[in-house]
Amino acid sequence: MSYLSIKGLNKSYGSTQIFSDINCEIGQGEFITLLGPSGCGKSTLLRCIAGLTTVNGGQILLDGEDLVPVTPQKRGIGMVFQSYALFPNMSVEQNVAFGLRMQKAGKAQSQARVKEALQMVELSDFANRYPHQLSGGQCQRVALARSLVTRPRLLLLDEPLSALDARIRKHLREQIREIQQELGLTTIFVTHDQEEALVMSDRIFLMNAGRIVQSGKAETLYTEPVDAFAAGFMGNYNLLDAETASRLLDRPISTGVAIRPEAIAITADGEIEGLIRSHSLLGNVIRYRVEARGVELLVDVLNRNESDLHDKGQRIVLSIDSQAVREVA
Repeated sequence: MSYLSIKGLNKSYGSTQIFSDINCEIGQGEFITLLGPSGCGKSTLLRCIAGLTTVNGGQILLDGEDLVPVTPQKRGIGMVFQSYALFPNMSVEQNVAFGLRMQKAGKAQSQARVKEALQMVELSDFANRYPHQLSGGQCQRVALARSLVTRPRLLLLDEPLSALDARIRKHLREQIREIQQELGLTTIFVTHDQEEALVMSDRIFLMNAGRIVQSGKAETLYTEPVDAFAAGFMGNYNLLDAETASRLLDRPISTGVAIRPEAIAITADGEIEGLIRSHSLLGNVIRYRVEARGVELLVDVLNRNESDLHDKGQRIVLSIDSQAVREVA
């Protein structure tokens, strides 16, 4: 039996439909990511689960209980937003303890749980500081601790890392995942960053225009996109229509195809001649823009050493892994 079950959920503002007939099942202890472009409905769906936004129809069942008629305070859900929403006149310790005050927890119990939560997010030495004395990453960890301290039945994270710099974001996403796994906490994470989704998730729900387009493990969504939108959002696929694909692959193709840049190799014994138009250094990967048979392709090659670099205007030969050519609607 699913721990969280969403059935036929609908939300609209007047004549504007945000999403309709959302159905999904989430197991206890799963880390689920709602991934999709801005405006696809993922944050609204999260707010509906939390009870911060009303729904127009459907059920949200948490451990068998329908949450729709339940007030947000009684749902047993913790939520962390992109904005930290910390109380500036309260210390870190007081901010974290706030939820326990609302629950009327005893003083000794509250102190023990706040101490435990601050240890989890590695902020024990900052308990007496105020938000203006902390970095953005530290403030976000306080917000996380404030949600964890109440021991929620479900943790919701609404793009909590998007305002942070890349180094802090990477460290914090690893920390969030470790804490989630340690506590076995059912978590739903909203992001538009595919790298975060691929790294953190047990499963990804890819959303577009108010629909869950595809769901599954990260590897499945990346290697087996169901349509052109999924392919375009889950990587830097080369998306080709049937005519262009037929010309490139030199065989009849009846539908559009998606080819991953890393599935195209620059090799001495390939069959497709090409011309380097440009290249970009992406750290451990060099991304080439190559023209082959009148088709422009992205080709990703591991950056092993400088002598492997192909210059603009250089003629090369390509081979394409046939198993990596995905037909997409």
